[in-house]
Amino acid sequence: MAVPDRGVNGPLAGVRVVELAGIGPGPFAAMLLADLGADVVRVDRPGGGGLAIDPTYDVTNRNKRSVIVDLKADGGAAQVLDLVERADILIEGYRPGVAERLGVGPEACHARNPRLVYGRMTGWGQEGPLAQRAGHDIAYIAITGTLGMIGDPGEPPAIPANLVGDYAGGSLYLVVGVLAALTHARVHGEGQVVDAAIVDGAAHLSAMIHGMLAAGGWQDRRGANLLDGGCPFYGNYETSDGGHMAVGALEQQFYDEFIALLGLAEMAPARKDLARWGELREAVAARFKERTREEWTAVFEGSDACVAPVLSLR
Repeated sequence: MAVPDRGVNGPLAGVRVVELAGIGPGPFAAMLLADLGADVVRVDRPGGGGLAIDPTYDVTNRNKRSVIVDLKADGGAAQVLDLVERADILIEGYRPGVAERLGVGPEACHARNPRLVYGRMTGWGQEGPLAQRAGHDIAYIAITGTLGMIGDPGEPPAIPANLVGDYAGGSLYLVVGVLAALTHARVHGEGQVVDAAIVDGAAHLSAMIHGMLAAGGWQDRRGANLLDGGCPFYGNYETSDGGHMAVGALEQQFYDEFIALLGLAEMAPARKDLARWGELREAVAARFKERTREEWTAVFEGSDACVAPVLSLR
């Protein structure tokens, strides 16, 4: 692995992070800290992780240094605690109790460095009936109701890769938590344990939807709401070449521009008439099928119609 260029500064320059290597959201969180300028040392286990990809292509390793430590061997925990003594933040993603059994849990780390921010990443949290169960993103977002919101009404829920749980509900919440705790540590001289449970973060992400549901502005079923594909001017439409265009013309002024560029001025009044939404959707779908994705991209280029081509990763 290339040694990061420490001549590049960032808002976290001078912050030292110890990452106990894992897969998925933990490494991503440490990558964000490194991107912000932190000095991240990743503690790798001999032989690597189970689902890890070839390190040559793993972008979550960027801007990190690496050491290999066998935490199950004599002296392994002591090596990590030596790093902890000089660190500001530690990140681990073990199942509850594993770090403690390995000798690098919060109590052991804080005995060496009381100012340390100890960041933990789990799926179900440290306590509770699910805490010791294995899991992945899809299960975490399933029980929060988040997965059930996504997809067509007549189909099983659509799977949003592992972005909503692992990275949004997990990594980003862990980073917010450790940065808040770092501020506290610098002001008060005491560290904290930040327990970021993916299931909690994924549930919290739907806060606005829960408010809309309570207010009667959201139906608890897929494809029936303003932001879940139920609205004809907020969704995806197929083009003549099998591509798709994404439409998000929610506000009146954006909708007016969208309808004008689409050439459907006669359908404009249907925006506020829910009884005509089916008719409007059919008209929009038929119009998009008349041209290719590239042609429609050119039509909407530079406009405020809130339309974008749906591209693949490459």
